[in-house]
Amino acid sequence: MDKTTIFGLLLAATALIGGHFLEGGSLGMILQITAMVIVFGGTMGAVFISFPRAQLRQAWQEFHQIFREPKDEGPAYLARIIEFAYRGRREGMLSLEKDLPKIPDPFFRRGLQLVIDGHNYQKIQEVLEVELEHLDENGLVPARVFETAGGYAPTIGILGAVLGLIHVMQNLTDPAKLGVGVAVAFVATVYGVASANLFFLPIGHKLRLRNQKRMLVKEMVMAGIMGLAHGDHPRLIEEKLRGFLTDDSSQSQASAKVRSLQPRSSKKAQPHETTAHSKN
Repeated sequence: MDKTTIFGLLLAATALIGGHFLEGGSLGMILQITAMVIVFGGTMGAVFISFPRAQLRQAWQEFHQIFREPKDEGPAYLARIIEFAYRGRREGMLSLEKDLPKIPDPFFRRGLQLVIDGHNYQKIQEVLEVELEHLDENGLVPARVFETAGGYAPTIGILGAVLGLIHVMQNLTDPAKLGVGVAVAFVATVYGVASANLFFLPIGHKLRLRNQKRMLVKEMVMAGIMGLAHGDHPRLIEEKLRGFLTDDSSQSQASAKVRSLQPRSSKKAQPHETTAHSKN
């Protein structure tokens, strides 16, 4: 569970409503159904116009995960790549083909398949870079949906305020109706600005950060695949990939997994390693 997201939403709502009560207001003053319909209905309508259905569905599915802390897959991928590097150095890259169905990540699986098939280093890099760019663009869609909603909401709030003022102007001779119109006018503005800055934009920013974290793992996988394609030593590949793990605990976890692979593989790899150094 992502406690920071839950705490942030609760803190923002408490501060807003609590400040309203401290000013002597009541809950009924800010619970205006008409303003809710105008602001949230209008914002959602504008978002539906802006994005196709598939991207809206993707944003909704990603929003469901916003309250869950995403699992850090970096250490597991690092250990898996180093394992493949040792085995490929000892038994040949074709020996890794049986492990392809066990790799859940399509990007990792496709890159390893290209290496096993013996494609040129530059061609593998070109294919993976294109796919990486596509994954990045697709991963940013949910964030863009919420950021777009955050851009529309304040404007729709102003529109609700204008509609409320029109209602006020039409009932200047009836003082009983003036209060309702003014309330709708100002509350609609509050709904628009508050929903944008306390919900839509922060959620969009968090989704963007999560996509950046996922893409960092993808870049680490790509760097590992390119190391396999180039025939780099497993320890060199490990040092390259370690820089992608920014969290200290994740680095220590990955190091423990990698160290468990080295004693078994390094002994058998020594003759090959010596030959490689002598050729260099």
